[in-house]
Amino acid sequence: MPAAQRAGAGRAPAVQRLSVQTAEHALTELVYARYLAALLDGDRARCAAIVEELRAADVGLRDLYVHLFQRALYEVGDLWEHQRISVAVEHLATAITERLLTLVHAQVFSGPSRERSIIIACVGSEYHQLGGRMVADLCELQGWRGYFLGAATPVPDLLQMIEEHRPDMVGLSLSIYFNMAALLDALDAVTAAYPDLPILVGGQAFRWAGLPGAVPAYRNVSLIASLDELEQRLAAHGAG
Repeated sequence: MPAAQRAGAGRAPAVQRLSVQTAEHALTELVYARYLAALLDGDRARCAAIVEELRAADVGLRDLYVHLFQRALYEVGDLWEHQRISVAVEHLATAITERLLTLVHAQVFSGPSRERSIIIACVGSEYHQLGGRMVADLCELQGWRGYFLGAATPVPDLLQMIEEHRPDMVGLSLSIYFNMAALLDALDAVTAAYPDLPILVGGQAFRWAGLPGAVPAYRNVSLIASLDELEQRLAAHGAG
């Protein structure tokens, strides 16, 4: 039985519905279901064909990132958490999504030069980097230069990059709760060296109820719960 069928057995429908604005375009629930099934089956060609169909139908990059890539990855993560798919299926879905991002990267990085910049990193033993990479891309879509440092960035290297590039903001991504100690170590180091630098933290780990309280109060550190909130913070900082 394909992974998509095994995952769907006894499973409730996707918890997040598409917005009305998105549903008016080609990215409907049916298309999303087709994409998710192809992703769970490891069918990269079928996933790519769906993405190309949506691009041809003028679905915006933000909708692709939020309502297709992110939504599907969250659902894949939930299926793995509930042991309805294997680690191998989860890893393959992540790898396919990374490949799909290359289909739209030329458009992400097009346009005029960016005046403001943000460094995005996954610290400690955080090897789930795709969320951070997508956030950096979305920052580019908002007119920022996003420097994505990748997975498991050592704190000294992060500090060196901040010193070299002098970003307007830093973003730290956390996907696994058990890496919280490494995140706090990074926050301590960055806030000590750059006390006035705004820092945003977020990621799938913070979807769990009550987890936001795990991050102590730092003067310039903000927990970002959604991409909408991220865009609002970028816009506000850019206006300032």
